Amino acid sequence: MSEQKDIRSLTLTDIETLFAEWGEPRFRAKQLYEWLWNKGATDYESMSNLSKNLRNRLQENFTFHSLHEEKTQHSLDGTIKSRWLTHDGHRIESVLIPVQQDDRYTVCVSTQVGCSLTCAFCATGQMGRKRNLTAAEIVDQVTGVNRQSLEGFGKPLSNIVYMGMGEPLLTYANTMESIAHITTPAPNGLGMSARRITVSTAGIAKMIIKLADDGFRSNLALSLHAADDQKRNKIMPINESNNLSALMDALEYFYRKTRNRISYEYIALDGFNDTIEDAAKLVQLCRRHFPVRVNIIEYNNVEGLNFDKSDENRLNAFAAYLADKGVTVTVRRSRGKDIDAACGQLANK
Repeated sequence: MSEQKDIRSLTLTDIETLFAEWGEPRFRAKQLYEWLWNKGATDYESMSNLSKNLRNRLQENFTFHSLHEEKTQHSLDGTIKSRWLTHDGHRIESVLIPVQQDDRYTVCVSTQVGCSLTCAFCATGQMGRKRNLTAAEIVDQVTGVNRQSLEGFGKPLSNIVYMGMGEPLLTYANTMESIAHITTPAPNGLGMSARRITVSTAGIAKMIIKLADDGFRSNLALSLHAADDQKRNKIMPINESNNLSALMDALEYFYRKTRNRISYEYIALDGFNDTIEDAAKLVQLCRRHFPVRVNIIEYNNVEGLNFDKSDENRLNAFAAYLADKGVTVTVRRSRGKDIDAACGQLANK
């Protein structure tokens, strides 16, 4: 007997064709699709406007591989980390970051179980990659965390960042499909603006070019973390095959074709990349033919890794140097450190 298909691998047209064969009215297909991609259903039983007979038939013919919330942790600063269990027994994490004074409620989603890139400062990279997440599993994180935001803060999500476990551009098709579902207007999708979504990459030049060629409409963040190849090679092995020159050319092409916002993420590591000399090199990267903003991120200690966060005075001097040279810069203070939910800490601890 062949393995059943996951119901969410079907398009709306596929479902309409199937339901016509089953003698179901066309509008039933749209009702099912709404449950799958807008209402955040996790099983057939909850689809209350479908008949019992139809739900049973779906159950008999198609699997429904949804994420199940296994555990949540609440930080003292309001951040919520969720651990999700996949149908095949893997665990992934996502994070809700509320900034109530700015009315911003951001979810940080994962795209892979683990990560293959082995960045030296990141807990996820120590796990290795188990598998890619499906588009549906990415969307499940969004709908699940949106529910948490509504229940906890009375507000829906305002932003989505693809900055959790994994490298989004190494599961390109699934990442793009998830964004398509998220940005499709309700009731067939979640109806979020593409401009409210940011995809972060460790830097894969040919995939950045592909984003541009495919008409990508969201924002792009490069996890930079060092402004010269020698240092970046030491902490990010991906740089050996995607050096800064190649990445800058790819980003310039991306901006020229899309005009989408680009930012550099820069984790400040004590004594490694936080000197004024490092800042001067970063300024040069910011003077390419595209506008860019720099987000300096506090390093969050990871057990077993030999890095420390920058001294406060050194970090402030670094940021001030950039600002003085005309660079748009923000120092992002870490959220959720007390529950290992901050940048670089997601590892199913």
